[in-house]
Amino acid sequence: MIRTRMEARKAARRGEQGFTLLELMVVIVIIGLLATVVMLNVLPSQDRAMQEKATADVRLLEQAVEMYRMDLMSYPSVEQGLEALVSAPAGLSRPERYRQDGYIRRLPEDPWGNSYQYAYPGERSAFDIYSLGADGRPGGEGLDADIGNWK
Repeated sequence: MIRTRMEARKAARRGEQGFTLLELMVVIVIIGLLATVVMLNVLPSQDRAMQEKATADVRLLEQAVEMYRMDLMSYPSVEQGLEALVSAPAGLSRPERYRQDGYIRRLPEDPWGNSYQYAYPGERSAFDIYSLGADGRPGGEGLDADIGNWK
């Protein structure tokens, strides 16, 4: 009888040593469901944040272009582009009026990794600064819509 009890205890301990395949599958499914719920709630916020960052960058660049104009009495040409805000372009009529450290430290990229576009004269204002949106092409709707200083 003693041997039977000891064998029963050993058998019971062996059953407690790990998880069954069914238990592991249930845990994996639960983790998958939680990950899906989190992604559905986080991704729209990320898209909105990217659009807001692009809007803020366009405003910053717009202010820098206006400061450039006030100092040098003209907007940067299309050839000079937004690079004129970082370092003095060649051929300035009054280079001493250009700010020593430039008008911004570096040119930002839009949240989708593309360069901001500059047009002078602009189609919608004196000059246009804009991002082409998530698709990197003119026009579009939603995330793909252009974001510029005209909005």
